[in-house]
Amino acid sequence: MFILSNFISAVANILNFLLSAVYWLVIIRALISWVNPDPGNAIVQFLYKATEPILEPVRRSLPLAFRFGIDISPIIVIILIMFLKSFLIKSLYDLSMWVRFK
Repeated sequence: MFILSNFISAVANILNFLLSAVYWLVIIRALISWVNPDPGNAIVQFLYKATEPILEPVRRSLPLAFRFGIDISPIIVIILIMFLKSFLIKSLYDLSMWVRFK
C-alpha cells in the first residue's frame, strides 16, 4: 500500500505547489493593479492571462451589494486558496499516512 500512499502524497505536493503559485500570482496582480501598469508589458499580460480565468468567475458571482468600486475578488480567491491548502492538502497528507499504515 506504500505505492498508493506515495502517489497520494505526490498529488498533495503538486497541488500545494500549484496553489502556492496561484496565490502569489494573485497577490502580484493585485499589487500591480494599484499602479498604472503598461498593458503591453509581457509580465503584465502574463499576470492577466494567468489570473483572469480565476478572478472573473468570482467577480461575476459577487452580488451587486459587494461591488463598491474596489475589486475584492483577489481577496476572496486568496481566502479560498488558504482554505484549500488548510483543508484539502492536509486531508490528502493524512489520507496518505492512513493508507500507508493501514
